[in-house]
Amino acid sequence: MNEVVLDGASLTIDQVAAVAHAAPGSPMVRLGAEARTRVERAAEAVDRLLARGEVAYGITTGFGAFKDRIISADEVATLQRNIVVSHAVGVGDPFDVATTRAIMLIRANTLARGHSGIRPETLDLLIACLNAGIHPVIPQRGSLGASGDLAPLAHMSLVLIGLGEAELDGDVVDGAAALAARGLEPRTLVAKEGLALTNGTAIMCALGALEVVRARRLGAVADVAGALSLEALHGTVSAFDERIHALRPHPRQVECAAFLRTVLAGSDFTRHADPKNVQDAYTLRCIPQVHGAIRDSIEYLGWVVSIELNAVTDNPLIFVGDDPDDVSVLSGGNFHGEPLAIAMDYLAIALTELGNISERRLMRLTDEASNAHVLPAFLTDHGGLNSGFMIVQYTAAALCSENKVLAHPASADTIPTSANVEDHVSMGVTAGIHLRQVVTNVERILGLELFAAAQGIDFRRRALGEHASLGRGTAPAYALIRSVVPFLACDDLMRPHIDAVHALVADGHLAAAVDDAVARPA
Repeated sequence: MNEVVLDGASLTIDQVAAVAHAAPGSPMVRLGAEARTRVERAAEAVDRLLARGEVAYGITTGFGAFKDRIISADEVATLQRNIVVSHAVGVGDPFDVATTRAIMLIRANTLARGHSGIRPETLDLLIACLNAGIHPVIPQRGSLGASGDLAPLAHMSLVLIGLGEAELDGDVVDGAAALAARGLEPRTLVAKEGLALTNGTAIMCALGALEVVRARRLGAVADVAGALSLEALHGTVSAFDERIHALRPHPRQVECAAFLRTVLAGSDFTRHADPKNVQDAYTLRCIPQVHGAIRDSIEYLGWVVSIELNAVTDNPLIFVGDDPDDVSVLSGGNFHGEPLAIAMDYLAIALTELGNISERRLMRLTDEASNAHVLPAFLTDHGGLNSGFMIVQYTAAALCSENKVLAHPASADTIPTSANVEDHVSMGVTAGIHLRQVVTNVERILGLELFAAAQGIDFRRRALGEHASLGRGTAPAYALIRSVVPFLACDDLMRPHIDAVHALVADGHLAAAVDDAVARPA
């Protein structure tokens, strides 16, 4: 991907992730020719409205509760500057660079639709900052997710007028200095531009897009972790039989069961079934039903984000007819973040369940009573002298409990603002921040399960023999884990091992290794 052309209609989640995590300018982002024409027409329409002296919200009036205050033509530019500086009231730690880059890209694509009234040269500056690695410092807290993400987007916009702060080459400098360092000049905003820059859902959408990517990876890792635990626990694959799932054909349940059959194909660890074990505990037997439902929630957010990436989410919106003088300025509510907020809350709840089922499998790996003494207590030979993996399960339990708090839906809350004019809000950014923490916690929980499952596999080899084969997909997963952590014959400092396995989950290496293996001909 060498270039991303913004046309307001075709931006994808994969493109957002690529731009977010790439070095500035690679891929290069630019405004498409047709989009530039649309942007120019809308900006010219705003000029005509001003010349005719028409009253239009946010152009010749104040904002929010000041919507009835008329602004004179000679104060319009001041009004646009004022919205940026007055709304930049965010607090807390700033977003990381990747999220900031996603925010800038999404906002630019929305403006590229040509319904916002911003000039091409102002939009060009936003894109130039993205390509040049000028990353505005955007505090994470302050958005209510209605009237858009006003406070954080105001911080993004400050840099465009030579104010605020920006990260540049790893250092934080003032906005004017950041622009000057890359040979760029700040803009003086004109009618509608301040409102166009600050009014929209780019913060929520960026969080949603980036967490969809991480969540999709987690879905694959969870299947592998469950499969490796199944092998370590001498489980049966009969519950994944396609005939079972054909009778309850939720598509992603069916897909999950098929993936598990592929991942476990050829495994000696499940081949010789225990005749007394006709069915496993739910955390093993019901992996397709649980993981499949969670995949549904991931793809629901993906669907919502894919629409939102190419939506116009500011207010008011400019509509120009075939006749350039046929201009409508319509106020609506496309800035309201409810679609994103509910979808991100839904995914946070679902991923909390993914952590819950993983932690229960980890418990089963460490509790010899639960695993029918297939594995020694806490996965250690010398229990008592050694605690083994006892406290590893504690950490997973702590993260699960934290997730249960974070899973309370932010979108179920609202608080009126702007003198009760903006009287219902989505809390979408809060939903996104909570979702991000849940994803991070589940990455950790799955890493802990994989760490323990690999230890369990080594104990099972004693019964099966050193040449016993793991499944087609679990074998490369196990090998990758063992490339970074050893079998623990006695107690050891656990944190480095935990971090090493977590890294395989978080950076995508484990999912990629399994994908590679199952994609090759059997």
